Amino acid sequence: MKTLILAALLCALLALTSAQGVFLCEVHESSEKNRCFTYVPRAMSWADAQKNCRSLDANLASVLDSREDRLIQKMIGDGTAAWLGGTDAKQEGNWSWTDGTPFRYTNWAPGQPDNWQGNENCLHITAEGKMWNDLNCDQLLPSFCIKNLF
Repeated sequence: MKTLILAALLCALLALTSAQGVFLCEVHESSEKNRCFTYVPRAMSWADAQKNCRSLDANLASVLDSREDRLIQKMIGDGTAAWLGGTDAKQEGNWSWTDGTPFRYTNWAPGQPDNWQGNENCLHITAEGKMWNDLNCDQLLPSFCIKNLF
């Protein structure tokens, strides 16, 4: 019965929409992974992207594992970079997610994060290679939002 309810919930949530587009949802047995992602194509600073996600009752996206990372890579397509919800603005080198989930999984590009010129505190997925890089938070990029279901 529990599986049937989860399957029905998944079907309903796959169609969950926002002003920015469709949230793609994944429902798993572990409630910590019942999450929905949406891609926001409008370029904004990291802080403005987080404000926009909050207006959707979401946060800039955290990434829990390689499966979620691949999902984001597929959603973004080729040739586009985008903000994710990681930051080390509070303490250099101590990365955290805006939604409070533990920062365990990473997909840093080689040599990253490097805090180039001492002014890179926000995480984005790169256009080339779809790996992670730290970047100046004032750069204007599209973004990914994440919404936890439960």
